[in-house]
Amino acid sequence: MAYTRGNLAVQPKRKEEVNPLYREKTKVVTRRRVLPLQEKLLYMMTLGAFILVSAALIWRYVHIYDLNLQAQKLDSEIAKSKKQIATYQMEKQTLEQTVVKRAEEMGYKTPPVDSTIYVPLSKQVTDKTGN
Repeated sequence: MAYTRGNLAVQPKRKEEVNPLYREKTKVVTRRRVLPLQEKLLYMMTLGAFILVSAALIWRYVHIYDLNLQAQKLDSEIAKSKKQIATYQMEKQTLEQTVVKRAEEMGYKTPPVDSTIYVPLSKQVTDKTGN
């Protein structure tokens, strides 16, 4: 055996390299475990609960939207009615002002303030008791 530790004249043989173009690669394959039935049921129940809660919330928002829409329609109808009432009141005022003129034109007179007006009873008119 040759003395190699301190002697520079003797060099150990190098390992021969096997084809440097090819390198062996390893691939780690992990297999997914199949979920147990209880865990699947738990996930499905949780998903179902979320769906029910979200459906309830959406239904409430739709109901609130419908109520707001009805309130807006009622407000617009009230506004239209108020405008119509205002026009009728104006019409009433103008008619009240013209009643006296038209009555005088037709020949009616206004009675004096202190006079009493007597209306004779006709034979066809009877009171409610039948007397």
